[in-house]
Parts: sequence; structure tokens; C-alpha cells
Amino acid sequence: MLTTHRLAVLRAVVEAGSLSAAARNLSYSAATISQHMAALARETGLTLFEKDGRGVAPTAAALQLAEEAGPLLADLARLERTVADLRAGQAERLAIACFASAAERLIPEVVRAVRAERPNITVEVSLNEPVDGRGRRRADLDIRTEPVGGAGIRLDGYRRHDLLTEELLAVLPADHPLAGARSIPLGRLRTEPWIDHDIYDSPIGGIIRNACGAAGFAPRHVARLDDHHAALSLVGAGIGITVLPRLAVTDLPDTLVARPLTDPAVGRRVVLHARRHPHRDPLVAAAAAHLRHAADRWRRDVAPNSPETGHEP
Repeated sequence: MLTTHRLAVLRAVVEAGSLSAAARNLSYSAATISQHMAALARETGLTLFEKDGRGVAPTAAALQLAEEAGPLLADLARLERTVADLRAGQAERLAIACFASAAERLIPEVVRAVRAERPNITVEVSLNEPVDGRGRRRADLDIRTEPVGGAGIRLDGYRRHDLLTEELLAVLPADHPLAGARSIPLGRLRTEPWIDHDIYDSPIGGIIRNACGAAGFAPRHVARLDDHHAALSLVGAGIGITVLPRLAVTDLPDTLVARPLTDPAVGRRVVLHARRHPHRDPLVAAAAAHLRHAADRWRRDVAPNSPETGHEP
């Protein structure tokens, strides 16, 4: 049977670049690191290191083993945290999975409200775009994006709640020729350089691509990222334009403007999936109610005050 501690040491060696560097990082002696790697080689029957000049380098087998061990070690670390919490009598957790703009705009109110009711709870928030899940708890609240006109997705073991529907906006430099328009036909962006904030092809990217297809073109991407804040920075630098949901553009700098899209209008539906669990239903139901309140408040108080974001024409 493989020893998980030795797998962790192997990953440390691979990430550090050498046995001696890993020894310093782990506060071990170089001899101890070598002993662990020799024992792991015996356990696996693999050659993990080979001579490289005056030192050694990991083999292809070692690199693959270290990579495959990552998810296992992440899950084990989560389990160890749970055991520690159980010993301390503070094991209550609320796990929320969501996309970045929901984490920024909606989740703070939920965390504050839940902790006011349960001061000892720990709320864990992770991004579900892209979907991975390793090392994370199963989400109690899972917030997702869907096309406005598409069939609603239902997750096994969860109750579905529609939270809000919001439009997507074109974000442009304030000095862009189209910045003075109150709205922009999507086809007018055909020849623009686009900044893609969805390099992992999550649902929001599919909504944008399908809308562009309906307008008769495919975006010409000049940069692709996995963070909408970074995408906005590139737009501010004059590199291109981007399209983002209103949740993501409520606090634009004066150097940027956001305008509604037409022909077609582009929107998304934000949906909450609340986990069914016989022992956790009161907590999950309360957190879901707080989230629905946060979404209602944003729709009522924030969205109506920003029909177009940035300089008025």
C-alpha cells in the first residue's frame, strides 16, 4: 500500500525542483528526504529519480505519480481538517460553490447573516467554474449560470431556485467610438478585438458564443483569461473589448463604460441548487433564504441604478 506521506514528500520534491530544496522547505534533512524517496520507489516498483549532472532529477514516472497524487492529497487534507474540527467540537460547515461575480456581490451578505445566527460555523466558498471539486466539500449551496431561454438544469439531491435574470453588457474603453451609444447591436462588435474572460469554456462563455453566432460571427479573441477583473484591466489598457454580466460590472473605473447589447440582447439566468440533507436542512434552508434575499436586494437596489455603467453619453 502506498504511504500518503511519502507521496506528499514526492510532490514537495517535484515542486521544489530538488531533494535539497524540498528538505529545506519541509524542515527535514536531505538524508530523510532521500530515505522517503527510496522507500516510495520500493513501494511502487518504479524508478523515481535518475542522475542529472551532480544531482538527480525526477523521472517521467515520478512526475506523473506526483501529479496524480495531488487530488488524493487534497481530499485527505480536507478529511484531516474535519477530524480536527470534530475533536475541537467545531465541525459545522456550510459549503458554497459559485462563480466569481456571485462570490463578490452576493455571498458576503449570506456569510454575515449565517454567522450571526451560528457564530461557530465556518463557511467555505469555492468557485465552480471550471468544475473540479477535488479537495472541496460537496456544496450545500451551488450557484450556477444558465442561458435565459434554455431548459433549467436540475441536480440530483438538490432543490432548485431561480435567483435572478440579468443582462450581459459590452465593456469598452471610455474613448471607444461606440462608448457614446446607449446600447450596442452585437453585430457592431464583429470586427473588434475581444478579451475572453472564460478560458475554461464555462456556461457564461457558451452564452456569449451562442449570442455571437446568432449575430452571424465568431469573436476574434486577442487574449483569454480566467478572471474577469484581469479581463477588465486589459480592456482598460485598450487591448480590446469584453462582454460581462451586470453583476461583474457594477464598480467600473471612469476609464471604462458598459452598454447593453441588442440584436440579440444577451442575458443569463442565475440559479441556486440547495442540497437536500436530513440533518442539514435547517441550516441549508436558512442560508438559501439569505441568498435569495441578497439576490432580491441586488436586483432591487443595485441593478436599477446602473442601466448603463460608466460615463453617460
